[in-house]
Amino acid sequence: MKHLVTKTVYSSLILLGIVVLVFFMFQGFGDPARLIVGQTGDKKTMDNIRKDLYLDQPKWKQLFLYLNDVSPLCVHTAADIKKKELKGFFLGTNTKIGVKIPYLRTSYQTKKKVGTVLMEALPGTLLLAVTAMLFATFTGILLGVVAAVKKGTWLDTSALVASIAGISAPSFFMAIIIAYLFGVVLHPFTGLNLTGSWFEVDEVTGEKYITLKNLILPAFTLGIRPLAIITQLTRSSMLDVLSQDYIRTAYAKGLSKRTIIFKHALRNALNPVITAITGWFAELLAGAFFVEYIFGWQGIGKITVDALEKLDYPVVMGSVLVSACIFIVINIFADILYAVADPRMRT
Repeated sequence: MKHLVTKTVYSSLILLGIVVLVFFMFQGFGDPARLIVGQTGDKKTMDNIRKDLYLDQPKWKQLFLYLNDVSPLCVHTAADIKKKELKGFFLGTNTKIGVKIPYLRTSYQTKKKVGTVLMEALPGTLLLAVTAMLFATFTGILLGVVAAVKKGTWLDTSALVASIAGISAPSFFMAIIIAYLFGVVLHPFTGLNLTGSWFEVDEVTGEKYITLKNLILPAFTLGIRPLAIITQLTRSSMLDVLSQDYIRTAYAKGLSKRTIIFKHALRNALNPVITAITGWFAELLAGAFFVEYIFGWQGIGKITVDALEKLDYPVVMGSVLVSACIFIVINIFADILYAVADPRMRT
């Protein structure tokens, strides 16, 4: 518990640094008001927008106000709480102290709340990342175990060659190849579309319905690199564990080979694999931008790329902060998994 509390404190400081960096990258320079109204906006409109976005304040005050908006702990006036529709628990009369859901401000283009925009896109990214990671984890661990047990055979060589090829190929390149091959050339046989999200809209009723077949190509593409890494790590870790004395003792006791490999050896070989799984899962959640964009998958990545094209900085800033939080939470969760997988870590 002490370790988790310490790590949470450090993570909060890292997140604070990210917020400051993101602010100066997207908000600290340039003129967001000009981006909203374009080149033909009149002075009065520009002044109103600058006042609404606090752009008429000094930079240090703009930063403080942004931190106050995105932080769960906050100080707001009653008028601000009503105007921004903040959700949380507040104490006070006119100026209130409270705990709230972070407010990521509003989109320049759609005028919708950034939090709402990202939460609408998050299920698609979660579905894609979880599917890709499950595929990579189970296939990678199985291939790694087989390669370690069959060391020096054609199975071992094939697994190593395939994993090196998977690591070497960038995701955006593989996405283009796979989309063209299975979505265009082999479409009559596969029935898979070049692009498509996890839902489609009925042209008559306007209702959304789930179409999971569109998940196959982007999930497979996204899972290739973590699959290659997990395969190599599992093989290397298993080879190290299989040479330990307690494994030889287990064989001497007459335990079956399957029991020794999967119950004793694999469990103690999982720590570096868990590190890879949690790290890659965080990266898939936060970094599937190009894959989502190429396959037209409605997720945070595609929303962010679209926002960058339109210079919609609040959406981009919110996306970066959400991604950072995902990394931090999964990193802390990995520490808990270590103790579950390997009892030695608890002491």
